[in-house]
Amino acid sequence: MPSRYAPFTGLKVSLANSVLTVMLDNPPLNAMTSQAHDDLGRIWAVAGSDPDVRVIVMTGGGDRAFCAGGDLNRMIENWPDRPRWQVGMAEARAIIIGMLECPKPVISRINGHAMGLGASIALAGDITIIVEDAKIGDSHVSVGLATGDGGALIWPHLIGLVEARRHLLSGKPLSGADAKAKGLVTEAVARDALDATVQHWTDMFLSQSPEAVQTTKQCLNLDILDKARRYMDEMLRLETVSWESPNHPEAVRAILEKRAPRFTSN
Repeated sequence: MPSRYAPFTGLKVSLANSVLTVMLDNPPLNAMTSQAHDDLGRIWAVAGSDPDVRVIVMTGGGDRAFCAGGDLNRMIENWPDRPRWQVGMAEARAIIIGMLECPKPVISRINGHAMGLGASIALAGDITIIVEDAKIGDSHVSVGLATGDGGALIWPHLIGLVEARRHLLSGKPLSGADAKAKGLVTEAVARDALDATVQHWTDMFLSQSPEAVQTTKQCLNLDILDKARRYMDEMLRLETVSWESPNHPEAVRAILEKRAPRFTSN
């Protein structure tokens, strides 16, 4: 492994045959860790400038989850540590914009459930391949938060505002098959076909002119990148407003305690 990837200790990174694999490996659900969150904000610029990388595969370890998003217990522990939260918001912006700006094509190998920020990371890929019975959803509203760290940007871009409202305001996930039917992902496949499908897309990218692929990606992302640069700061500010409310930790505690939340009036 080239030394340039050694600092990314929160991720499992490997490079073979011009394909860089970036893996979230925090079993059993690959919930986001502080180190992985920081690493994901920085790795895209490094990979994007690496002449040995032509394709990036983003995935999760194991078969159960791509990434379950934030750790619920840590949400309680870290509230209301505002300086820590602000660092996380800056990193979230760097993750999404970094993926969109990275000139190398990113294949999201969605090997299991992708929730919250996990869904945003998966959907920021250029080609998104999900196991058909996996769940994908942005459940920020279910934990008392706004979908400011990528969901409100990416979902309307992919499936339109009406369907984005349906899923982001309810927090209800979709199966991989339903996500494909709505145009949220590129492909939904049986689990035993996942690796072959990823390999098909990898081989296709490797067979084409790297300059053509990279500049076409840049053309395709002009609109969403413009929106990301203009709006993500405000989206993250609004997520911060929701985070500051006592209704956020109440929503999380209710999930952990398997009870109905007792929200205060706004």
